[in-house]
Amino acid sequence: MPKALGKRHVEGIGEGSLSGTLARLLQLTGDAVVAFDGAGRVLLANDEAASLFFSALEGLVGSDVRGLFQLEADVADVPFCAQDLPFPVDGSGALVLCRTAGGHLSAVRVRCDAVHAPGETYLLVARLAGDAEAAEHETERTVAELRRANKRLAGAMNIVLDTLDYEDVGSLFGRALEEICETMEADGVLAYIADVGGFHLRGATEGVDASRAPRFMEYGRGLETLAARSGMAQRIRVLPPAGEALRQGRLSNREVVNEETHEVLKISARRLPPFTSFIVVPVWFDGRAIAMIEVGWERMHPLREDDAKLLDAVAHYLSVQLVGALSAMRAERAQSFDALGTDLREELMGASGEKDVEQRVRDVLADAADALEAALVPLGVNEHQSVVVADLPLCGHRAIPVTETLGEDVAAHEEGARVTDVGPESPLAQTLRDLGEPCVGALVDMGYLAGERRAFLVLRPDGEEPLDEVEHGFLLRLAQDVCDIYRGEAERAQDKRISQALQRGMRNELQKVEGLTAQGLYSSATAAAFVGGDFYDLIRLPDRRACVIMGDVSGKGVEAASVSAAVKTALGAYAWEGLTPARMVRSLNDFLLGFSRLETFATLFVGIIDLGAATITYCSAGHPPALLVRAGAQEISMLDVQSGVVGAFADISYQDGVVSVGEGDVLMLYTDGTTEARDPGGAFFGEQGLRDMLMRESAPDKPFEGFLDRLLATLDAFTGQRLDDDVAMVAVRFDELGGLPPKISYK
Repeated sequence: MPKALGKRHVEGIGEGSLSGTLARLLQLTGDAVVAFDGAGRVLLANDEAASLFFSALEGLVGSDVRGLFQLEADVADVPFCAQDLPFPVDGSGALVLCRTAGGHLSAVRVRCDAVHAPGETYLLVARLAGDAEAAEHETERTVAELRRANKRLAGAMNIVLDTLDYEDVGSLFGRALEEICETMEADGVLAYIADVGGFHLRGATEGVDASRAPRFMEYGRGLETLAARSGMAQRIRVLPPAGEALRQGRLSNREVVNEETHEVLKISARRLPPFTSFIVVPVWFDGRAIAMIEVGWERMHPLREDDAKLLDAVAHYLSVQLVGALSAMRAERAQSFDALGTDLREELMGASGEKDVEQRVRDVLADAADALEAALVPLGVNEHQSVVVADLPLCGHRAIPVTETLGEDVAAHEEGARVTDVGPESPLAQTLRDLGEPCVGALVDMGYLAGERRAFLVLRPDGEEPLDEVEHGFLLRLAQDVCDIYRGEAERAQDKRISQALQRGMRNELQKVEGLTAQGLYSSATAAAFVGGDFYDLIRLPDRRACVIMGDVSGKGVEAASVSAAVKTALGAYAWEGLTPARMVRSLNDFLLGFSRLETFATLFVGIIDLGAATITYCSAGHPPALLVRAGAQEISMLDVQSGVVGAFADISYQDGVVSVGEGDVLMLYTDGTTEARDPGGAFFGEQGLRDMLMRESAPDKPFEGFLDRLLATLDAFTGQRLDDDVAMVAVRFDELGGLPPKISYK
């Protein structure tokens, strides 16, 4: 017998084989037999007594014996006295009126005598007085028994037929439990599955108040242990609390009678189902109990041995069905936690910025605790004082000694995530239990992240089921994701510092060139992108010439920014050497192929503006074609001589294009983030949208000042201020042309 269950034999009934002999004798006799104590409380009754008295009383055992007989006054509040009964208690016979199962008064012959045993106990034997009435009663009882047996048999067949080949535990339990409940005419049925540490509640019929049922029963600490050890169904009856227990207030323990052995057991009230009478049925497979089914009645109910045997037979059938369904359930449960982990990981990865990361981590951890039906308890570790400060749900901040609860190695844990079980018998659980806090679950320790120790507890209330392997794995993966997001944020912060340094050394500035008015604009798709791969430049050259550059290096962040800076520097040098645009790009291609360790390439537009000759000589290397808006917005020309990208292939060829310009014309350069911008519905802004925007904003009544700002405002309105890519734009207006300088010889 488990140490959590105290036991004793029913007082006044006897011990050892005598109790079993008496119990069997009560079932064999054709008379109604009732045993009651000195307080008038019915202790035992056989089936005949239940048949004679039960239905009118809504519960025989545990009731007041005086309620069985027609008395002159209401004695509910009158102290019991055996001498006040309407029959003698000295063993002599008497004829009295009784409320029988039919609800009417009948004459009953009774004999009652005191039992010589510890305590005050009486044994009463009763039968209907008239032979005809007795025969009628016997016939009704026999018919009722046949009907009940037929209903039990039909119900068992329905359970078999309705649960064939079920692979889903929920569907299997949903069908089987309701069938069992209806067949046994019970008030409810509970189903528990064996798992880590004990039996876990996994099913209940609609009529059961599941909130009153224990969700978890530890191995060796509850009544399920009796059924597991005996190997068969056990009939259990909860005894009414004694007056002294009621006066003490809350009942922490209750007494129950095991009707198989007639032992009185003391058990924790929180481990009892919400029933007064119930049958605990073990489900066996391969020599172990894989589940427990509890069939119960809210009020006192006769628990018949043949009902227990029928439930054993049903459980034997369900065991085969249940094993397959359990495997499917565990796989489905693991998949559900994998899916949740993926969703939470995506939420974490969407964070940007230190404050956003902190908030998203808190939100994700709270969502995870909710999914586990547990409380999230953040921890703060103070290694200098060797304490952990826990933000508890009920008590608030409390200091918990490190060495007593979390282990001495916590202070030494530097990096990586780990999940440690907090079992019901651990020192930490005991500390929390004494505070009345949730105390069963896991400690999740992620070491030092962003300069702080990150740890938290996921806890369920005392007596609830511990976290299983699937839940432990889910928490560990989530903790590792949190570590990754913090490390990623640290890397982004470092990249930010590098990018800011690069930005200071590589500003997108347009030099002043006499005869030209130029504007440049760069807009990042993300607030965190200080420097990307888009760049532009306008370089003043001798003899009324200038070099205009627009480029887009693949990738983001420091790598793209560093390549962009190198490209701008190289192109500036090539321009001063007097190279043609195609020669400049060809030299740059050779340079890039040996520059980056990554597969980085770039698209480029390089143009040499000759104000004296009123021409632009250009090379467009995989870049969106530049547009030339003629003065007065009368026409838009495309600079359509195209070559391949830069930095991808060694043997690629590049060629120059030449276009004439006039005063008032505007050269428009842009990166593909402009034309590939999308509206909320997914439609592209496109080249036509760009053309229409240029014509509208280049109208004679529109000033050139603020030209690019108006273009960007149009893009923001189109996308809802949600750019998918960085946008860079340069607009160059030709103000003064002519006055040919000496002819320049390009290399």
